[in-house]
Amino acid sequence: QVQLVESGGGLVQAGGSLRLSCAASGRAISFLYMGWFRQAPGKERELVAAISRGGLTTDYADSVKGRFTISKDRAKNTAYLQMSSLKFEDTAVYYCAAKDGNYDDYNYWGQGTQVTVSS
Repeated sequence: QVQLVESGGGLVQAGGSLRLSCAASGRAISFLYMGWFRQAPGKERELVAAISRGGLTTDYADSVKGRFTISKDRAKNTAYLQMSSLKFEDTAVYYCAAKDGNYDDYNYWGQGTQVTVSS
């Protein structure tokens, strides 16, 4: 069973940066497709960044392109979301997720970490 634990959330001023971490256990992340989702109050959960098993392919929501970077560290079995030039509208609970196959639904989820951007 894959377990995911996020960390790194917090309060930051607009224009600042944060790095979220997602520590995986139960399977090597090189066998998992991984993504970062977020959900703001009153809004639907959205996928903001995704990375392939090998880490060579990434994809981003238009709202975060050029500001967020998703990556994997196989040695630490951890995925990251580097967030820069943060905006008030980036405020949300951020969730790490993983799946076994490219066309599968994400079926492994972390508990979430709050990111609050003050304007």
